[in-house]
Amino acid sequence: MKGGGGGGSGASAYGFPAKRRWKGLVIGVLGLVFLSMLVPLVFLLGLYNGFHTTGYASDSQSSKPGFQPSHVDDIIRKLGPTLPKDVFQPNVIEPKKEVEGFIDESRETKESTGLQPPKVEEKPPKVEEKPRKVEEKRPKVEEKPPKVDALPKHTHENGTKVDGKVQATHRMIALDESGKPCEWKFGSYCIWREENREVIKDSMIKKLKDQLFVARAYYPSIAKLPKQGKLTQELKQNIQELERVLSESTTDRDLPLQIEKKSLNMEAAIVKAKSFPLDCNNVDKKLRQIYDMTEDEASFHMKQSAFLFQLAVQTMPKSLHCLSMQLTVEYFRTDSTNLELSQAEKYADPTLYHYIIFSKNILASSVVINSTVSHAKESGNQVFHVLTDGQNYFAMKLWFLRNSYKDATVEVLNVDHLKLHDEENATFVLPQEFRISFRTLTHSRTEYMSMFSHLHYLLPEIFKNLDKVVVLEDDVVVQRDLSALWSLDMGGKVNGAAQSCHVRLGELKSFLGEHSYNQDDCTWMSGLNVIDLAKWRELDLSQIFRGLVSEKLSKQDKSTDAAALRASLLTFQGQVYALDNSWSVYGLGHDYKVNVQDIEKAATLHYNGYLKPWLELGIPKYKAHWKKFLDREDLFLSKCNINP
Repeated sequence: MKGGGGGGSGASAYGFPAKRRWKGLVIGVLGLVFLSMLVPLVFLLGLYNGFHTTGYASDSQSSKPGFQPSHVDDIIRKLGPTLPKDVFQPNVIEPKKEVEGFIDESRETKESTGLQPPKVEEKPPKVEEKPRKVEEKRPKVEEKPPKVDALPKHTHENGTKVDGKVQATHRMIALDESGKPCEWKFGSYCIWREENREVIKDSMIKKLKDQLFVARAYYPSIAKLPKQGKLTQELKQNIQELERVLSESTTDRDLPLQIEKKSLNMEAAIVKAKSFPLDCNNVDKKLRQIYDMTEDEASFHMKQSAFLFQLAVQTMPKSLHCLSMQLTVEYFRTDSTNLELSQAEKYADPTLYHYIIFSKNILASSVVINSTVSHAKESGNQVFHVLTDGQNYFAMKLWFLRNSYKDATVEVLNVDHLKLHDEENATFVLPQEFRISFRTLTHSRTEYMSMFSHLHYLLPEIFKNLDKVVVLEDDVVVQRDLSALWSLDMGGKVNGAAQSCHVRLGELKSFLGEHSYNQDDCTWMSGLNVIDLAKWRELDLSQIFRGLVSEKLSKQDKSTDAAALRASLLTFQGQVYALDNSWSVYGLGHDYKVNVQDIEKAATLHYNGYLKPWLELGIPKYKAHWKKFLDREDLFLSKCNINP
């Protein structure tokens, strides 16, 4: 019995403590599970209280505008560069009184704690009155949303005291395409679209054209419907009305005052037309017809614009033609012999610096001479020979008699009156400009070249007493003293010119023919050319040029310009001295990407291309270099409305 009793007492002694330990372990595990669920819940509730933007706060701290817990401030400080400034600001503008009331509560808390001295004692509004006030005033706020730049004076984004009261920040709520408020978050397309919205020019004109397009498409189908004569007549009248308006207006400023009403009438008629079940094939067919007509019209306007562009760049502007006519009339009114100075001895003096200019443009030739003289160290030894045609001769003569260029001498020659052996090529022709296009399977490029005309090859005969001259085109501006060109050693070469290695002779093989030449040689440019007339006469280059032109024309090629280009390139084969790149920069008449540093360092600027600086189509950023050498105070310029 004792043994049995001892065994029983032993079981009870060891059994109950083990069961008690097992129950304690279960309770501990359950407690840990509960804590693991409670801690994230508390953290989330804390974040919510820190980040909430709308609703009513439960304490004075949360009701303070701009208040954020410390852990929220840390997050904002880390993400500051990427988050927009107003990411935590309210998207809906709350009534002003309510904001004041809640701020007043927080002010009382500050006053009681001694954090801020009291300024104005105001009673906080009753809690039960808040919902009623919000319901009364919230619709008024939605009806008149404030503008972006209409912030109240002395306010900030988070609210600021004004006269003892706190005013909330007003910010316009951006709307998406459906009319709903944009989501104020980083990377929102809706917000980006509002910030980068561009004002469309002549938007009403474009809207009317669209309405007219749609109305024309629906009109044939509506006209076929029975019992819809009234709608058909309404569409017809609106179409005729818009056609009349658009025929008289090209911009919104030209539109009549009642155009909004007419647009609404057309819109209403289109809505009625769309409400009827129509055969889509008829509408589609009409739209295709209108599309084809629009495409043909666009093609016509493209051809017309190309023609007008060529007309604008190749003809003399009206103002310059007026200047020529005014000067010509004035020349015959005055006794020009009294104005002319006898300087014939300078015209043929080989010891002076002689410049040759071919031009029909009075202002252009004047700019060339003025810019050259302005940068010359000594202008008394400079002689300019301006060669022009009979139509502009008297105007040129009077202009240069009226205007002096320091101590330089200017001679005007009428090519039509010169007695030359080769009278066939004695007609006045300006230096030729060519546009050469190269096309391959992968890409295409276009280069511009300027070359001597037939008249240049008469220089040795016109200036028989001169051995060396510098030829300048009238679209050149000089930015440096050119006297160093007269002491230039060209190594027995005839033509000192700027070279264009963008085009080599080998690339023009099909154009130049089978003549012997170095295919790696670069082409040369006219504009600034140093000509050794003595060497020219010795080699008889003029006769070589005429022979090459005749050879080209005899091969059923009637293009005299192309023949002149080919002959010029072959005539000076091996006789071109390449000037340093600092002497000339070309392309200012067609290239928008000329290096600015090269322009500033260059001795001469060549506006070769269609966009000359005296034209309205000229490249604006290059015009300043040309205009500063123009006489702006001349009486004839104001008469012809020439405003540099």
